This record gives sequence, C-alpha cells and structure tokens, in this order.
Amino acid sequence: MKFGINTYLFSSPFTNESVSFFPQFKEWGFDFVEIAVEDPSNVDAKYVRKALDHNQLECRSICAATGLGRDLRGTRKEQVTSLEYVQTLIDIAPILGSQLVAGPVYSSVGRADLVPEDKKEKQWKTVVKNLTILADYAGERNVKLALEPLNRYETDFINTCEQVLKLIADVRSDALMVHLDSFHMNLEEKDPALAIKMAGSKLALLHASGSDRGTPGNDQINWDRIFAALDNINYQGDIVIESFTPDVKVIAKAASIWRQVEPSKEAIAVDGLRFLRGLGCYIR
Repeated sequence: MKFGINTYLFSSPFTNESVSFFPQFKEWGFDFVEIAVEDPSNVDAKYVRKALDHNQLECRSICAATGLGRDLRGTRKEQVTSLEYVQTLIDIAPILGSQLVAGPVYSSVGRADLVPEDKKEKQWKTVVKNLTILADYAGERNVKLALEPLNRYETDFINTCEQVLKLIADVRSDALMVHLDSFHMNLEEKDPALAIKMAGSKLALLHASGSDRGTPGNDQINWDRIFAALDNINYQGDIVIESFTPDVKVIAKAASIWRQVEPSKEAIAVDGLRFLRGLGCYIR
C-alpha cells in the first residue's frame, strides 16, 4: 500500500510551477502525488514527470475535475467537452507514470436536482453510452477509470458504492473501477466499511479525508473499521489524503470550506500521513 497527497490541498489549478511543492511532499514522507488536472493546457506532462523523477516521487493517479461545462449527462456540447477532457487525461496519464484517472467523471460536480424517474433513466442511459466510449478509450491505452460517488450536496446522480457498481455493471468494461472517499461515505453510506467490502476487488483508490474535510484521524470517522475492511478485501491500491483549507480559494468555495478546520495545510499532510501509515502497517 502506498500513500499519496492530492495537489488540491496546495494549489488550484495545478500548473508546471506547482512542481515546486514536490520536494516538500517527499520530505514529509509521501510515496506519490495525485495530480488534479483542471486545465490540461497548464501542464507539460513530460516536464512534470521529470520533476517527479527528480524528487523520487510517482504520480499514481490523476484527479479529474468535472466542473461546469463537463457533464456526461448534460447538453450535447457538455458531453463532448467532457469526453474530450477525460480522453486528454487518459492520454497524459502514462506520460506522468500513472495508469489511473479518478473522480466523478459521470457529471458536473454541483449538479444536484430531484428529477422524475423517467428523466433520471434517460440521464443514466446517456452516461452509460458516454462511459462506454471512455472505457474503450482507456482500455486501449492500459488506463483505468475509477468512478467516485459524491455526497448528495455535490451530485444527485451517484452517491453510494452500490450505485456506482450498478453503473459499472451496465457499462460492462473492465476498464472501470471504484473510487471511494471517506468524507462522502461518512455522509452517504449506512456503513462505510461494508461499502468497501461491497466494492471488493473493484476498489482502485481510497481518498482519506476527515469528516469535516480536515485531517484523517482528527475526526469522528471509525478508521479502525475502514482499515479492517481494506484488510478484509486484501486491498492492494493506494490511499490519498484529499483535504482542503480556505487557503486555496477556488477549491474552498467548491467544497464549502468556510473556516480553518485545521492549523495548517502542513498539519493535515504530516499528521494525516502519520496516522494513516500507523493503521496501514497492520494490514497484511
């Protein structure tokens, strides 16, 4: 098991200049960096890969940012924009050394409405069609897409592990995997540990965040049960700290971070990593 840090904690958008954070990530003890690529034109993948290698770090996952205009169930223009964006992430993933693109690629984050069942069914079929295109594209390039359920305030489409597994089953592609997040599970799952067991071998990535979006371990989540469930499924994937502070203004607004929940970004990274490694060492 390897532990990473999501770049959202320190910068948004990620650009070539953001590699300046890499030496600090390495010093803190992270194995890899999860790069949130909001605008691919801001990133020279070969340059970033060179900086990763120089700091003896990996990029093991790319975090997709599906904001306004990127929506696999939206207008035709939004669907095409989203398809092209995710395909670009799939293209640059191997250059960065990654075989995983993760996130809620099925819809724009923040789109949340109570819609009639017939309309929801139509949206579902549209997303299945578009994800089939992306899954085929990813599979041809030996890249996996990990789909992340979000909480009810960020999407009405996929909130639970059961729902995302149904979506994957309808697409019928081995290129699609599950990406779970402790923050979202804390809000939506009856039992996050059971959700992890339900995902089983399809679980490709776990985001670790406190129940208040702060430091993993400095919150009310039952982390012992989370890690016992990971052990139960013989989890071989990665764990990424994805927490936020008001310092990164764009992300703070998007994630509704209105106050300083932890002393600093460094405290989240350092204390969170120490806590997670402490639990991770008990997994066989």
